[in-house]
Amino acid sequence: MKTKNTTTENVMRKIKIEKVVLNVSGIGEYLEKGTKLLERLTGKKPCKTRSTKRIPTLGVRPGLEIGVVVTIRDKPEEVLRRMLIGVENILKKKQISVNNFSFGIKEYLELPGVEYQRDIGIMGFDVTVVFKRVGRRVGIRKIKRNKIPQKQKITPEEIIKFMEENFQTNFI
Repeated sequence: MKTKNTTTENVMRKIKIEKVVLNVSGIGEYLEKGTKLLERLTGKKPCKTRSTKRIPTLGVRPGLEIGVVVTIRDKPEEVLRRMLIGVENILKKKQISVNNFSFGIKEYLELPGVEYQRDIGIMGFDVTVVFKRVGRRVGIRKIKRNKIPQKQKITPEEIIKFMEENFQTNFI
């Protein structure tokens, strides 16, 4: 007769990092510098985002390139550790949402191993970390798609606990 081990954790409740997204927004020359920065930091080719709205006060029109994005899905933990050093492992609780959190890095020079680049200058970028649990694909797939229950979503309290245990991050 098999005995049930009470210390095992439910695999369906385990939290994982799905992806880390780096983002620079701006227009014109600033956007080109942001493209070079993200390419140097990640080694991947950034994707440009375009505007869908017209905002005359900012000089934005539909179809204008307004940002560059890099999504890192393979080994996001390593990239996240580097980015957290840039903010000294301190985040604010208001930066956390359901299933994700975001923070900004004011200057790329704050990252370890990165030197000043004359062609880029001094600029910052945003980092978004997205979490998931096993079973998330049920809501994404095309065939037999279904709703994900509320208990499958990751609350801000669970994100804080995960980050404190795995990345030694302090929240204020």
